[in-house]
Amino acid sequence: MYQILHHAHSGLRWVVLLLIIINIVNSIGGLTGNKIYTAKDKKLSFYALISTHIQVLIGLALYFMSPKVQFSENTMSNSLLRFFTLEHTLMMLIAVVLVTIGNRMAKASRVKAVFWYYFIALVIILAAIPWPFREELGSGWF
Repeated sequence: MYQILHHAHSGLRWVVLLLIIINIVNSIGGLTGNKIYTAKDKKLSFYALISTHIQVLIGLALYFMSPKVQFSENTMSNSLLRFFTLEHTLMMLIAVVLVTIGNRMAKASRVKAVFWYYFIALVIILAAIPWPFREELGSGWF
């Protein structure tokens, strides 16, 4: 069960990243003040919201199953355990809150706010993903 959820969580990150980037690109016109959000833009924002919330649910299930999440006296001194127990979880929850607020701004057609909420969420997500080039975390592309 753990492996299935882990692969689903790793694969769904690409969908989440793609939808957030699409929403950022859609809202760039809002920075100049001449972009009006259409029903299609609002749907894309909603899809980003749904995919990030599904990602959180899978991530929470993994949080309670993963051998990389431990609550011991060594957790904070071990970079792998600290990352997955605290850093990854906290940063991703903050990003999901920002995406949720960004979706609310999309519903209200506040395009400039949508850009900033999704952009900040994207930066946080990119910083919190255990990329393969972060060798101490031992994660893969999927």
